[in-house]
Amino acid sequence: MSSSTSSSGSVVKKVKMGKRVEKMLKDKGGSTSGQDNGDDDPNKTPEPYICTGIFEADFTEFCRRNLLKDNEIPAVVIRPKPPCAQAPPDNKSKDSKDSNTSKDPTPDEGVDAANQEEAPPKTYVTKDKYAYFRPVVQVEMENEDKPTTVTEIYIRGWKIDSLMVGIFKQCWPIIEKLSVVNLWNVNLSEDVVKEFASFLPQCQNLKTLVIDGTWCPEEPWSLLIGEDSLLTSLSLRNNGITDKGAVMIGKALSTVKSSNKNLVSLNLSGNKITDVGAVAIANGLRMNRVLLSLSLANNNVSDEGAKKLGEVLSRFPLTHEEVVERRKLLSEKGSPDQGLLKSPPPSRRDRDRPGSVRSSSHMDKTDKKRDKSSKKKDTKRSEKDKDDARSNRSSADGRKGEKEDGKSSKTDAKKDKDDTTKGKKEDKWKKASFVADTMSTKTSKGKKTSSKDKRVPESDSPEILEAINPLLEQVESMDNQLWIPGNRCLINLNLSRNKITDTGMKGLLLAVQYQITLLNLAPSPAMKGILRMSLTGNDVKKTDETYVKLQEVLLARDPYYKPPEKGEGDNQSLAG
Repeated sequence: MSSSTSSSGSVVKKVKMGKRVEKMLKDKGGSTSGQDNGDDDPNKTPEPYICTGIFEADFTEFCRRNLLKDNEIPAVVIRPKPPCAQAPPDNKSKDSKDSNTSKDPTPDEGVDAANQEEAPPKTYVTKDKYAYFRPVVQVEMENEDKPTTVTEIYIRGWKIDSLMVGIFKQCWPIIEKLSVVNLWNVNLSEDVVKEFASFLPQCQNLKTLVIDGTWCPEEPWSLLIGEDSLLTSLSLRNNGITDKGAVMIGKALSTVKSSNKNLVSLNLSGNKITDVGAVAIANGLRMNRVLLSLSLANNNVSDEGAKKLGEVLSRFPLTHEEVVERRKLLSEKGSPDQGLLKSPPPSRRDRDRPGSVRSSSHMDKTDKKRDKSSKKKDTKRSEKDKDDARSNRSSADGRKGEKEDGKSSKTDAKKDKDDTTKGKKEDKWKKASFVADTMSTKTSKGKKTSSKDKRVPESDSPEILEAINPLLEQVESMDNQLWIPGNRCLINLNLSRNKITDTGMKGLLLAVQYQITLLNLAPSPAMKGILRMSLTGNDVKKTDETYVKLQEVLLARDPYYKPPEKGEGDNQSLAG
């Protein structure tokens, strides 16, 4: 018995050892093959990668080429969505279920019911340990079955360094339908922001950029809305922006010679902007006629900033630099009186210096040259043949007659030439006057283009856009200053949770009232002015007369406000 047991134990040991040896051989073979492949990789030069437009594949490949390990590469996942609301159960189905459950349940049915009760809810998804804190790139697709239809990218809570922004620079411009990039708490540096500003204009369909909860000591946010920027919406909430960043943002909105022509919405709420930054942003609105919505909520703006915003929204005097730029624009635009003074018409020139005098002097010179040549020829001829000489004289007389005829023909030709040049100048003047007329009119969308409109070349079309320039609007002279109407393109202004008192409210009320008077003068203006203004949470009582009046005026202008009907008011009074 002992021998049999010992033999069986030895067999078991051999089997276990054999399995271990096989595993060791496999591990060694795998390691040697991996070493061989590793020895071959340095000798091979990696081929240039061509982006496919599939963000997940391109992003992963570029991360590997930048020597990131697989566990270091952020995963690209579909952004989770809230669960859809379930429809309420029907009463009929309940009755049928009750009738079915009235019978005694079998043991199998009891087990199934218990399992159904223990199933976890569908409002969340469980993950492995620490998986929630790993870097992830969330995406939204137009069609989840087509990975090339990425429309939105969300990044939450992990630092984007220069290496990662270089990868985004190669991936994002290839995504055709990318329209939204949302970054939160990503700890950007100045160099990374500059890199973003350099390649974001290459994303043709990217219109919305959100960078919230990200502090940057240098505050280079104004680079994102430069002249090449295509963004229409920018959110910079809770980024700790001070007056330093606000001044640069105000200059990016507009200066005397340049203006942002794409940004429609700007959100700067939750920062540290005081009156200095608010005044700088208000100055940026002087020449900007594109921005529609501005939020300065939850900042440190007081009465001085509110007054400056009210001044820009109503009317303001032009500075010396703006007056000089206005004169330049008017000189480039031209006017009929200036054109006549600078270049008198050809008819006046003809009266002062007729073309016949110049043509006769020129013809006299040609006659002298021809006479000299004829004299030389006559000296060479023989004096014996007098008849030939007489015939030559007669021919010379004929030539003189021809010369006189030539004079008259040349003067006629010159007159015709002057007429043609005059006609050309008149045509040019007609074109210039047409361009000036089109620049003076602000709303010309509904008008039909005539044959004269088609004659204007394409090079003149950018001049028509200069009518939007506020420096070319009608000015009003008061106190030796030129005043122009303020910004009436801004329709939404959020100044809630600041430090504005009743003094600042008066400036805002005057601005809204001035815009209303301009609206009453123009039957269908292109710019409506302020329609909504949020002022809650400021240092003013709700019973203040100015605040109450401002709220009443704004309530009447709010496009979403619906006044109560008479029947509803009566019913409420009866119910009370």
